[in-house]
Amino acid sequence: MSVGLRRVVLWSGVVTLCLWVLVPIYLIALGAFGGRAGVFRWPKSLLPWDATLASMQTFLAVEGVGRAAVNGALVAALTMLLSLALGAPAGYALARYAFRGANLFRLLVILTRAFPLAILALPLTVTFIRVGLYDTPLGVALVHTALALPFAALVSASLFMGIPRELEEAAWVFGCSRLQAFRKVVLPLALPGLAAAAIFAFVISWNEVFAASVLTVRNKTLTAYLLTVLAESPLHYRFAGGFLLILPSIVFIFAVRKYLFAMWGVSNK
Repeated sequence: MSVGLRRVVLWSGVVTLCLWVLVPIYLIALGAFGGRAGVFRWPKSLLPWDATLASMQTFLAVEGVGRAAVNGALVAALTMLLSLALGAPAGYALARYAFRGANLFRLLVILTRAFPLAILALPLTVTFIRVGLYDTPLGVALVHTALALPFAALVSASLFMGIPRELEEAAWVFGCSRLQAFRKVVLPLALPGLAAAAIFAFVISWNEVFAASVLTVRNKTLTAYLLTVLAESPLHYRFAGGFLLILPSIVFIFAVRKYLFAMWGVSNK
């Protein structure tokens, strides 16, 4: 009875979690491909027999949407790369080297999220204008990296703490340098966790709207562009924009799913 009860509780939690994630996405898709009638129809149909691409095509035909989508993807990719390039070495140092003030450093890393962007908007804008980073994807990516870097550093530290140091020492014995031991032994074991940190960095950059709106004028990301374009648009066009926003994140997560499954101990061939 206890084993059966645990299975029921487990699968009930799995089903509830899947519904919690998938039902909103499905409702957004119904609004995006159902047109005006599909948005206001109640109750919602389980199978979208009358789905149409008209709303999505009209939305994609709006001037500037394609360029904003490319800018958003570029900023998210730069944020992901910068977060891993800076966060992984910081996490490795926290995991492998003992130094005075390590706990304080971890706390300070987290406290970087305590400063709201609204307070920093004006000085950031002035500074970026002076150095030539205003209205550029790199400037927005640097701000998004500051948002995602604490998570990347602390997750990387936890990952490297879970990898035995003896594996690196064995690689040293067999003639590997520190860099070769990290690249050939530690990095492959840490890839699942680094993939999770990359997903977080990508999603937080793709969905961030405040910094992208303040620091750009012509080169807006998709979220910042939709904030202005869809303000007075019909509801089904807003659903089309929302579906376009969540689609890249879903595709990216699906692309790196094997690393996530490996992190959870699930084999995926």
